[in-house]
Amino acid sequence: MEKLSGDVFRFSCPPSVKAFASVAGKKESEGPMGEYFDVIDEDAYLGEDTWEKAESRLQKTAVQKALQKAGLDASQIDFMFAGDLINQCTGSTYGIRDFQIPFFGIYGACSTMAEGLLLSAMSVNAGYAGYCLNSTSSHFSTAERQFRFPLSYGGQRTPTSQWTCTASGAVILSAEKSKVRICGGAAGTITDFGIKDANNMGAAMAPAAAATIKRYLDVTGTKPDDYDAIVTGDLGITGSGLLYDLLMREKTDIRNVHKDCGVMIFDGETQDTHAGGSGCGCSASVLCGYFLRKMEEGSMKNILFTATGALMSPMLLQQGESIPSIAHLVHISA
Repeated sequence: MEKLSGDVFRFSCPPSVKAFASVAGKKESEGPMGEYFDVIDEDAYLGEDTWEKAESRLQKTAVQKALQKAGLDASQIDFMFAGDLINQCTGSTYGIRDFQIPFFGIYGACSTMAEGLLLSAMSVNAGYAGYCLNSTSSHFSTAERQFRFPLSYGGQRTPTSQWTCTASGAVILSAEKSKVRICGGAAGTITDFGIKDANNMGAAMAPAAAATIKRYLDVTGTKPDDYDAIVTGDLGITGSGLLYDLLMREKTDIRNVHKDCGVMIFDGETQDTHAGGSGCGCSASVLCGYFLRKMEEGSMKNILFTATGALMSPMLLQQGESIPSIAHLVHISA
C-alpha cells in the first residue's frame, strides 16, 4: 500500500469487487432506485415479529444474495466486516451469526459501508485474506426507536429531517481480477461543527464530507471532473447544499459530478421524505444496487464513494453535547 499522506493511500494490488447485493423495503422500492435492488420485501417485518429481527433478516438476505452471486460458500470467506445503527451492532451480529464467518464488528454510523470497504480492501491487498465480505443495514423503525421517538409517539418531523432507509447492502472483495476494483481511499477524521439538532444530520455530516473529499483531491492532484461521480452517503438535500458551500469556499466545485444516495433513493415530491434518505442501508443499497452495477456495465469508470456518519449518542445529546461526524472515502474504478 502506498501512503500518499497520513490518511490518503493507494493499493499496490487493488482488490476486486467479486460480487455485490442490495435489499430494500417497500418505500425504497417505490422510489427512483426501485428497479436496481436485487431483493425487495414489501413486509416491513420481513416475516419476523420485531423490527430489530427484521433488520437482522435484511442483512442476512443481502449476505446470502452476495454469496450466491459470487458462487461462494460462507466457509470460503476469510473475514467479514459489518455493522449497523442498533446498540451493540445487533442487526449485524444476529443477522450473520449462522454463517460462521470470522467477524469484525464495526461502527461508523451511516459511513459503515465505506469503512468496511476500506478495511476489507486493506486485508485483501495485504494478503491476509482471499475473500472479504462487508455488509451493513438500517431499518426505519429500529432507527426511530434508537435515536428519536417510538413510532407510536407520532412526533412531527422537521423539514431538515431525513427518512431512515429500510435497506441493506453487501460486497465481497477478492484478490482475483474482475471489472471493478478498489484503487485506494482516505480514512476520515472526526469533525464537529457544534450541530446539536438530531433532526438535521445533513448539517452535522457535511463538514466531514467536505474535508475528506477536499483532502483526497488535493493529495492525489485530481479534479472533480476526473470522476464520473463523487458520491456521498446520505447528506440529503440540506446537507448536499451545505457541502457545495463549504467546498466552494475552498475553490472546489463538485456540483456537476456530485450524487447523494439520500437524495437519489426517494422522490422528494411524492414520497414525503423531507430532506431525503439516511441510515447505513441508504448508501449501501444505492452503491450495491446502482453504482457498482453501472460500473460493471461500463457506463461509469471512476467514482469516489464517500459515506458519511453522524457519530451521535442520544444520551449525550440529552446532556447538551454536539454531534461528531466522519466521512470515509473509497476510490472505485472499472
